[in-house]
Amino acid sequence: MSDFKIVERLQKMDVDIQRNQLKYHAKRVLISKEFTFDAAHHLHHYEGKCKNLHGHTYRVILGLSGYTDERGLIIDFGDIKEIWKRKIEIHLDHRYLNETLPPMNTTAENIVVWIYEKLTEALLDEGYNGARVEFIKLYETPTSYAEARREWMEVE
Repeated sequence: MSDFKIVERLQKMDVDIQRNQLKYHAKRVLISKEFTFDAAHHLHHYEGKCKNLHGHTYRVILGLSGYTDERGLIIDFGDIKEIWKRKIEIHLDHRYLNETLPPMNTTAENIVVWIYEKLTEALLDEGYNGARVEFIKLYETPTSYAEARREWMEVE
């Protein structure tokens, strides 16, 4: 048999745990949130299948770091989802990327940097000054992805 136990009494705020106990540490932590979107594109100045109009189900992983607030959170996962939907996904999901993104060849390498820049800008606009984008991974296929990392974006 297992050690499964039904909780008899839920912990109550300001009774069983105090507000000043919610923040456990003062260390930088990385959190990630993953999304998918479907989009069409084609590549310019390219000889191969991708010069033709085609589509992908992209998968993107957003990696953010920061210090926790008084609740023990960097940023709520729901807030990340809202930022993604309002500021970034509207340009990508079920879109023709050559038309909705700034003038660029719509390679995974170019798109991942665009997503990095949009998310960085959105975090500042939304007042999440303590959170920073550490990485973005953009999967064009299940086995092929491009990545942008903070250290590359800030130095180069």
